[in-house]
Amino acid sequence: MALSTVLSWTFLYDFIRGPMVWISFAVFLCGVVFQVLRFMSLLKEQPIEKLEPGPGKIINRPGASHLALDRGRKRWIQKGGFKKSPKKKIPDKKDWIVWFKVSIAGVKPFMTIFTTVFHVLLIGVPVFLLAHNILLDNAFGISMVSLPEDVSDLLTGIVILCILVFLFRRLFFERVRIITSYEDYLLLGLAAAPFVTGYLAYHQVFSNYRLLISLHILSGELMLMAVPFTKMIHMIYMIIVRFNVAGEYSFGNTRKHW
Repeated sequence: MALSTVLSWTFLYDFIRGPMVWISFAVFLCGVVFQVLRFMSLLKEQPIEKLEPGPGKIINRPGASHLALDRGRKRWIQKGGFKKSPKKKIPDKKDWIVWFKVSIAGVKPFMTIFTTVFHVLLIGVPVFLLAHNILLDNAFGISMVSLPEDVSDLLTGIVILCILVFLFRRLFFERVRIITSYEDYLLLGLAAAPFVTGYLAYHQVFSNYRLLISLHILSGELMLMAVPFTKMIHMIYMIIVRFNVAGEYSFGNTRKHW
């Protein structure tokens, strides 16, 4: 195959729509399986290793230790022995009002709403998009429930708005900015790219529709391949942690500890 053919726009367009789709799904599935198996292996109980004493010498000062022990015993007698300190009241999960106030939703209700809406729509919009389901029906004969185009358009705008809020926090909130790395900005842009390009392509903002739709497909493929090897894997780990690792937000009687 000639180099001019490989670099031609028609070849790249067909490659992005065809083989690249299968490559991205294969990388995603294999990567997720690998990370899940790796994560589950870390949940196994590890043997306790006993540490051997180091080469240093232990300095024994019996006179000083007895003197300190006598002083401590004298103070203990003067104070009337041991007195139990009052136990702190731990909120019961059954007391939903108290539990809600100390939860993330109670402390940060605004960000809880934004993050919940964002994560639901990040998966829900591409899955129930009419254009995606038409392609799925044509390729495999699988027909799924689809959202009306006007609703999908509105939800896409909400996703973009959520991303702008996250970007604003990372840029102007110091407590968030100091823990933000270049990878976080890159992943935020990678998550935004399929929705922004899809939104622009649907409204035909630019005359070159094929370029926009190619960028839309390519950005979606790149995001899919990035999931197993970046912080985006938390969308998979969240499910495993909720059912396997004991914690405040775990489901069921989990016994494993991280």
